[in-house]
Amino acid sequence: MLAMLILAAPDATPFTDWAVLTACAGLLAATVLFIFFIQPDASDLAPRRSKLDQLMERRDTIYDNLRDLRFEHRSGKYSEGDYEAMKDSLENELAMVLAAVDQVTEAETKRPRGAR
Repeated sequence: MLAMLILAAPDATPFTDWAVLTACAGLLAATVLFIFFIQPDASDLAPRRSKLDQLMERRDTIYDNLRDLRFEHRSGKYSEGDYEAMKDSLENELAMVLAAVDQVTEAETKRPRGAR
């Protein structure tokens, strides 16, 4: 739009016309180079984590949270009632994660083998 206004201006000089055309061509070239020659990020090439990896990481996090909770309770940060409630919640979540880990590992070990 701006280029059309500049080109349509009656007092436009040839230098202004060439400057606008050069800027447009440069922008077009940069866009084409970016689209077709951009290198993918290393994280795009990294393998995706499996369900088992995600569950194991969650399990480790819950164990860490339980350890921290126990330490903070011993240092007097939480009352006995709060400690028990949070501990029960974390242990229930841990039980669900461990059950999911068992399901995933059983599914991997009981895969039927293909006919040879």
